[in-house]
Amino acid sequence: MKEFLEFIVKHLVEEPDRVQIVEEKSESGILYKLTVAEHDFGRVVGKDGRTARSLRTLLTAAGGRSGTRVNLEIMSKAPRPVAAEPR
Repeated sequence: MKEFLEFIVKHLVEEPDRVQIVEEKSESGILYKLTVAEHDFGRVVGKDGRTARSLRTLLTAAGGRSGTRVNLEIMSKAPRPVAAEPR
C-alpha cells in the first residue's frame, strides 16, 4: 500500500524526489505520514481538500480489502508560516 501511495503522490508533485512516506503500524491500523516540499503541499491537499480526501478514500478501499484500517497525515517539509495576530 505504501508503494501505491508513493506512486500516486510522486505523479502529483513537482519535486517527486522530496516525497517521503513513513509507515506507523499500531493495533488500530496503519498511519501513513506523507511529507512533501512546501510548495507541493497545495498540490497534494487540493482545492478544499479534495485531493487529500481522494487519497484517503483510495487508501481506505485498499486497506478494506486486507481488513486493515488506514489513515493518512499530510505534512510539508518546512513549517508553514504563522500569521501574526492582530493587535
